[in-house]
Amino acid sequence: MCFDERLAYGEAAFRGRYVSDVQLVLSKVMNRNRLLNQPKHEPRPGTTISGVFLMMHRLLSIALFVAAAIAPVKTFAASVPSVGALAPEFTLDSQEGKPVSLKDYRGSWVVLYFYPKDFTSGCTIEAHNFQRDQAQYQQKSAVVLGVSVDSADSHKQFCAKEGLNFKLLADADHKVSSMYGSLTNLGLVRFASRHTFIINPEGKIVRVFTEVNPNKHSEEVLAALASLQ
Repeated sequence: MCFDERLAYGEAAFRGRYVSDVQLVLSKVMNRNRLLNQPKHEPRPGTTISGVFLMMHRLLSIALFVAAAIAPVKTFAASVPSVGALAPEFTLDSQEGKPVSLKDYRGSWVVLYFYPKDFTSGCTIEAHNFQRDQAQYQQKSAVVLGVSVDSADSHKQFCAKEGLNFKLLADADHKVSSMYGSLTNLGLVRFASRHTFIINPEGKIVRVFTEVNPNKHSEEVLAALASLQ
């Protein structure tokens, strides 16, 4: 199971657990109300008006919490840029702590790939394959730029551990991922979607990948470059 699938699974479990809590509390309140409506000469323990109000307060608190958790996730990401559009400009820090701008590579082909998280299995495989094929990208006058919402320091550690020498860019405020329609927003957690854009020397997007298999993605990008050039 890849990183984004695990996150989605965790969100579903999170929703299910709190929905069950609300149902349990609601059931208790309804039972207490039925007891209050029964014609009794003496009040039963725990059925005072203050007890019911306390239970209602707890129910409201949990309901508000659950509403925030299970409401449709709002994303502020733009739609994925279409083929033929100018690639949105950006400047981000690399693993070296130095700013890198897309305009720096005008005149070259750019493989701009977004990935969810440093050190995770799928992202490590994808990065290894891009690293393995660097000589082929250089032959095609293409540069590979990776982007995630991890910090520049995280990228530095990731590159050192995995022997990566191409640039990984830190989109810590999520703005670039959002501009490229590549931000997954689960409410409490946000991360870059696994998308790739091939940008031609004129700065236009000429190929978009939104269904990416990290095990063979570098090969399909190289094949796309060969067809485009």
